Amino acid sequence: MHPKRLSERQWTLLYVGVGLIVLSGFFLWLEHVTHFEFVLHLAAIPIEILVGAIVVERWLASEEKGARRRQFMYFKSYVFRSGLRNVFVSNFAGLVEPKITLEWIRTASASELRAARAGIGTLRHASPAVVDQILDEYVRSRQIFFTFLEWAAANDFEPIFHDMLYILHFIEDIESFRQQNPGVLFADEAARNPRLQRKVDKVLGDGIRKFLDYAIELREHEPLVLDELLEDYLQAMRVRA
Repeated sequence: MHPKRLSERQWTLLYVGVGLIVLSGFFLWLEHVTHFEFVLHLAAIPIEILVGAIVVERWLASEEKGARRRQFMYFKSYVFRSGLRNVFVSNFAGLVEPKITLEWIRTASASELRAARAGIGTLRHASPAVVDQILDEYVRSRQIFFTFLEWAAANDFEPIFHDMLYILHFIEDIESFRQQNPGVLFADEAARNPRLQRKVDKVLGDGIRKFLDYAIELREHEPLVLDELLEDYLQAMRVRA
């Protein structure tokens, strides 16, 4: 992402601030020349205005940050509830180690979820074919990841931007490999290629971690929403079975 730029309001505050400081300096110089104490009071007025402007700017920035976080919560609800549901369902369905299931998540407390989240190391899935089925869901969800990328860029969520960019590059790796090697499992190739295996481990591992992060957030603040989400996931898993 590009370095953060000042907004139009921030540029305006900067210009006004410089002007007020110059004005205050002028009054101080004038008092030094004329020795009129009244001019000292005039010199304090621009500083008081500047302090007030800074306080207002910080309040507006805080309001904007809160609005972006609320927007992120709603957007994340859509992504987890429908956009990436099959990605998460397939990942948990094929997971062998660690033994974390959607059924267990449904009854786990926030502290249990945190412990499971902290204990995740390298994942082990049922078979290379199962891993490729999970990767299929990532490929099918490319547009969701791209939409998430654009949203993160527009709303200055840089870590999410880089996460989405990494996944999109990974999806390109999968499709490029499959075009050149029809009928060959990407997971088998990754097992022979440490660089690819690290990517597979990172993407699938991050998927489990991100879901647990969201489950912890909902368990603490919106437990009913978590129950509904997991019921949808378990229904989708039964349909897949």
